[in-house]
Order: sequence, then structure tokens, then C-alpha cells
Amino acid sequence: MKILVKAPAKINLSLDVLGKREDGYHDVKMIMTTIDLADRIELELLEQNRIIVTSHNRYVPDDQRNLAYQAAALLKDIYGVKLGAQITITKNIPVAAGLAGGSSDAAAVLRGLNKLWGLNCSIDELAQIGAKIGSDVSFCVYGGTAIATGRGEQIEHIGSPPPCWVILAKPSQGVSTATVYQNLNLNGIEHPNVDGMIDAITNQDYKQICGSLGNVLESVTLKFHPEVAMIKEQMKRFGADAVLMSGSGPTVFGLVKHDSRMHRVYNGLKGFCEQVYAVRMLGEREKLE
Repeated sequence: MKILVKAPAKINLSLDVLGKREDGYHDVKMIMTTIDLADRIELELLEQNRIIVTSHNRYVPDDQRNLAYQAAALLKDIYGVKLGAQITITKNIPVAAGLAGGSSDAAAVLRGLNKLWGLNCSIDELAQIGAKIGSDVSFCVYGGTAIATGRGEQIEHIGSPPPCWVILAKPSQGVSTATVYQNLNLNGIEHPNVDGMIDAITNQDYKQICGSLGNVLESVTLKFHPEVAMIKEQMKRFGADAVLMSGSGPTVFGLVKHDSRMHRVYNGLKGFCEQVYAVRMLGEREKLE
């Protein structure tokens, strides 16, 4: 028996860090939404009690370091599953890009194995399990658009933003999320208007969404990776309506309303950056089959 599951990327429309927690994580408040750039996860039932992860991407580990492996192992442990699974990951989301590719793979494995192993968990139960794996996994289990608080695992769903194009451009090197947070100085940083973004989405006000984009982590990543600032400037120059770095970076995204301008921005960026994508926002939450 085989199951195919899509694992969509996310972008942060707004990302604020409120403070350092006693457990070493940071308290955040952010708006995340899924986009139509997705890894493809194939799950095959194994009679043997083992988990096998394979991927043709050399940057994707095939052992316990992989969040998809961790998701399968945790699900097995919690529910005492004696069957196994072969997990094949086809990567389309860039690695270490600020797009939650690994977290989305883990979330897709939780949803898929729930069906493959006949566990009948609710999506809320899967999201709670996901929170034990990584801060973004809970959101990725649900998908759609949401306010994420705590260390990112507390999810409150909101409506979808109005439809538009999302142009993504990722520089060649990845960024360590842990390193970015370690270098974040919470004194004197400019906090984004997260509540303004919530109002803009609620009112379906595209112009206000563009004006409310903000990411407090840019202050760190742009300092260490000047090429991210260069891509931001090029994206604006080619005509994106608004531009922001996603997550801890280094991927930059631009919002574009009209098809003709989307092509101009996309084609312009191809000269500066190898990994460029033009996708739509998904907006809708995941459903369990």
C-alpha cells in the first residue's frame, strides 16, 4: 500500500520576537501562510518494524536527523505501531531556506502515516505531536493561514489573504535558524505590526497587506548575508508590490498582483539568482482523508 502526500512550503507575512524563554526558545508572534511550492512525500507500508527514509537530494539526511524520520518514529512510539514505513522525499522546496521545508515534510508524514497505519487521529492530535518535533510542524500539519504564538506551536486560524503571486528567490547558501536567533538583539529592534497584518487579511486589503509586511529577523540575516539585501533591492526594482525575507532566511519573497508584472519580476531575478519560483498562496487548511 502506498500513499502520496504534498508538503507545501510556508512564508511569514509578519514575524515578531517578543522575548527569550526559560527553555532557550523565543516567544514569537507571527502570521504564516502556505504557498503552492511543495515537496512530494511517498509513504509505503512495510511489514517489517522499521523506518526507511530516502531522498535524491544530497542535503537531506536519511537518518534520525531528518524531521520526517522523527515524525514517523514518534508516531510509532506513541501508538505502539509494529508496522514500518518507507518514506521517499522528493524535494522541491529549497533546503535551509526559511520556508519550513523540513517541518512540512514531517507534518505530511504525520498526516500520511495516520492513514497508512490506521490510527484515526484528529488533525488537532497530529498538530500536538508535531509540536514535539519542531516549532513550525504544528502549523504545517494544518496549513492555511494562521497566527502562531508561543515558540510557534500555538496556532490560531484566520482567513486567507486575497489571491496574488508570490515570487521566491533563494541565494545559494543556506542560513542556520539557531544562529540567527542567537545573534538577535532584542534591545532597540523595530517590531513589525502583526496586528495590522491581521486586520489587513481580515479586510482582504491587499495594499494594507503590502504595507504591513515585517520580519524582525531581517536585522540579523541581512547583516551576515548582504546578498539577501541585494535580492530584496532587485525584487523591488523589477516591480514587486512588497518584499520581505521569509523566516530566518535567506529566501526573499515578493508579492505581485498582476500576471504581467509577475513575469517581469521572475525573469529579472533569474539573472541574479539560480533558485527563483513564481507560485500562488494556497490559503486553505489541510483536510485528513
